[in-house]
Amino acid sequence: MSEASLVQAAAAGYPRHPSRTMADVGKRDPGEFSARQWPDWSFQTDQRRGPRGRVGVVTVASLASLFLITRVTEIAGGTSGALRSGIAIGLIACYGVGCLLAPRYGPHAPPRQRIATVVAMFAFGSAPALLLGSPDYLTDLTYAIAMGLMLLPLRFSLLLGFATAISQIGWMRLAYGEVRWGQVATLAGLTATLGTVIALNLTIGHLRAAREQVKRMAVNQERERVARDLHDILGHSLSTMTLKLGLTRRILESGGDAAIAPAVAEVTELETLARQALSDVRATVSDYRTVSLATEIAGSRMALRAAGVRAELPTAADDVRPELQGVFGYVVREAVTNVLRHSDAERCTIRLGHDWVEITDNGNGNGNGTDGAEATAGHGLTGLAERLAMVSGTLEHGLAPGGGFRVLARGPVPALELTPSTGVCPT
Repeated sequence: MSEASLVQAAAAGYPRHPSRTMADVGKRDPGEFSARQWPDWSFQTDQRRGPRGRVGVVTVASLASLFLITRVTEIAGGTSGALRSGIAIGLIACYGVGCLLAPRYGPHAPPRQRIATVVAMFAFGSAPALLLGSPDYLTDLTYAIAMGLMLLPLRFSLLLGFATAISQIGWMRLAYGEVRWGQVATLAGLTATLGTVIALNLTIGHLRAAREQVKRMAVNQERERVARDLHDILGHSLSTMTLKLGLTRRILESGGDAAIAPAVAEVTELETLARQALSDVRATVSDYRTVSLATEIAGSRMALRAAGVRAELPTAADDVRPELQGVFGYVVREAVTNVLRHSDAERCTIRLGHDWVEITDNGNGNGNGTDGAEATAGHGLTGLAERLAMVSGTLEHGLAPGGGFRVLARGPVPALELTPSTGVCPT
């Protein structure tokens, strides 16, 4: 089932939300940006973009390093005592390491790891201020807030920024009797600036990924058109020629005249060539109609949108190993079809790794197409397991821990790798 077929299936009667109409769905496009969504940085895996995808990461890390060095110098020359100053400097060092590592690994982590990263950043960033009793040092939380803007849904990260600024103002009132607006302005200004840079980088990256996806879809559609024409026109002509040559050979053979034996041989050879040409055309058409993971994801986005299901999908699939792109395309197609037909879900999430793909929904747990409470394999999932077995992969499916249905396909681990891919590890 292609993306067009998925859309038709969705419009024909899925999902089973009687209260929803297509007009209602049009008011809110599930594919549009929302403050509730987890930021998707999968476009950074496009290797063709080179180092440009990490400009924001390098900028944030460099600013953090320079500012924290100044803070360490200030604490070392202060009068807080060697022990407390040493502990504070150690905490700032951990905070600095987090500022360098979080932008690199956090954007590709699952939600729980993202939350843990931001919590750790806030803990290390605020600990020196609490230890030394200086509300001025809360300004250092600028970079923790930036990590929140990068890793968490916007509505949560903005609340963290506002809460930090309000806490600094309140603490200054209690400690100094006045507010040092310069420090507050630094915290608010840098937070706003970094947040804007991150938002722009995210938006531009998604636009580039969408443009590349449109190009790939156009190429795939043209390939399918050529394959269809080859099959419908040339394939039909070669089939007719083969049948007529076979008939001619049998007529000549029935004559029994030795004089026409050379003609029989020539016709037999032409028949063989026609059959071989027909076989070559079919092989070419089959190769042109290979499944594309990027195309299936784009088709799933349209189908889920038409069905009123909120889709959380990656914007690029370039990080997936090339030999697994085809089979993972079949996995996405079958899993999304089951979501539309059987799950009664309101949300569907697709996540990709170097050698795995995971599709989850929050439906009734019947994403496999069964009617019973138990999650048993339907014909579609059985077929997927067989396809994955052909490439030494595995398929896991069943009820998700938080409800709904989960399908996880893994490819074989390369012989040189002792551990799975270091990309996002599904939970």
